[in-house]
Amino acid sequence: MVTTNLLDFDSKALINFCTEIGEKPFRAKQLLRWIHQFGIVDFVDMSDLTKGLREKLSTIAVIESPEIIKDHTSIDGTRKWLLSVGEGNGIETVFIPETNRGTLCVSSQVGCALACTFCSTGMQGFNRNLTVAEIIGQLWIANSMLKADAIECGTQMNRAITNVVMMGMGEPLANFENVVTALNLMLDDNAYGLSRRKVTVSTSGLVPAIDRLRERCPVALAVSLHAPNDTLRDQLVPINKKYPISELMAACQRYLQSAPRDFITFEYVMLNGVNDSMAHARELIKVVQDTPCKFNLIPFNSFSGSDFKRSPPETVRIFQDILMQAGFITTVRKTRGDEIAAACGQLAGQVKDKTRRVTHAMMGAIK
Repeated sequence: MVTTNLLDFDSKALINFCTEIGEKPFRAKQLLRWIHQFGIVDFVDMSDLTKGLREKLSTIAVIESPEIIKDHTSIDGTRKWLLSVGEGNGIETVFIPETNRGTLCVSSQVGCALACTFCSTGMQGFNRNLTVAEIIGQLWIANSMLKADAIECGTQMNRAITNVVMMGMGEPLANFENVVTALNLMLDDNAYGLSRRKVTVSTSGLVPAIDRLRERCPVALAVSLHAPNDTLRDQLVPINKKYPISELMAACQRYLQSAPRDFITFEYVMLNGVNDSMAHARELIKVVQDTPCKFNLIPFNSFSGSDFKRSPPETVRIFQDILMQAGFITTVRKTRGDEIAAACGQLAGQVKDKTRRVTHAMMGAIK
């Protein structure tokens, strides 16, 4: 008998599932709480369900997250999990603890089809989209393990994970439906109850999907910009050839009409001698002048096979000063988890049959 993985269902889908098996819709709320708030995988332990329902679920459903292959913790507390998603494929999930918050970086694909030239994940090729269970399963695993660690240490933990960013392996908006379903679970008060302001989707610039996200599930938006003109961005972020900067800026302005924050975050990896000059900074100001935004400058994190180098700290400081003098909030991202390859742009996982990158793009996953 084929079993159904309940991690694949948000509230609406779980209500439909309950109805199909002859149960009342309110059972979906109970299931959501047991699965996501309490991390329970055995239906027998779900005490407020009827015995008959527990027995029924045990025969037709499972609660199954990806398997943990490796679990590394950096000296700065950053934690990275390598998770198996079958057929030799692995994805990576990173937890970054800070004084007042804990951020989980979640993957959406096995590899990435967009091939940004400065990103290790993009250089790994592409295999497939993750399922809802594989996406939300990363949050489920991290939440469960961090809670278990707190109990073992005898400490009280209300919520270790306060923020989620879809900035792991893959382009989230190229796996739109599954990502939106996972977002619904992150926001659901009966699941993880996160604020829309504290859930961020990062995109390289899939313009039609940005518009769809605005309509379906507006959360905070981060855009991987990385260049102030189309000529350079075409080289660094190839999807720019399909959706150039002018179209991207227009989409960002439309998104702000429904966004939970009144600005877009532009991510900008600082590449020595490539995109980090004072002229680039001034050109960038002109590009975004009509789009309420803030900048996050990211030190380049090296990986095997890359010819790019990190911009010197003084170059980054000058670049930042120019943007700030123009009135833009501009931060420089701290490098975290570098020695366990958990830093931005370093996530690589394990990608089998990497040749599907072109097929994925050509078949319309990127629309």
